[in-house]
Amino acid sequence: MTDEETGAAREPSLYDRIGGERGVRAIVERFYDLMEHEPLYADLRAMHDADLLPMRVSLTEFLSAWLGGPRTWFEARPGTCIMSMHRSMTISRETAAQWVHAMSRAMVECQVQPALGSHVQQAFLRMAGVMIQR
Repeated sequence: MTDEETGAAREPSLYDRIGGERGVRAIVERFYDLMEHEPLYADLRAMHDADLLPMRVSLTEFLSAWLGGPRTWFEARPGTCIMSMHRSMTISRETAAQWVHAMSRAMVECQVQPALGSHVQQAFLRMAGVMIQR
């Protein structure tokens, strides 16, 4: 039986809790704005192409799927994982830390509930840690 058939309430996904597409897009937009304009993230910014629009779209789609929303990013890239997408980049401890810091700051500035933001930040820390070039 499905939740609808039993009348059981479905636990909202992280995607739903963060505000759906609008919430994810706001975080991604703020993240890239910070990366583009704040000297604190200069090393991270230098790793990206001049035009950030494709990355803004891609990260919005990836995070939406990763948080339990529409799987557009994965459907457009069958068999691809986020790790393989970054394999050619030299990611240092510093740039990984800049990424986590900017994402965490974007969540705070977009008023993501603190407990939810902390939960997502912990996952970002793990994700960034495994991308560091050893």
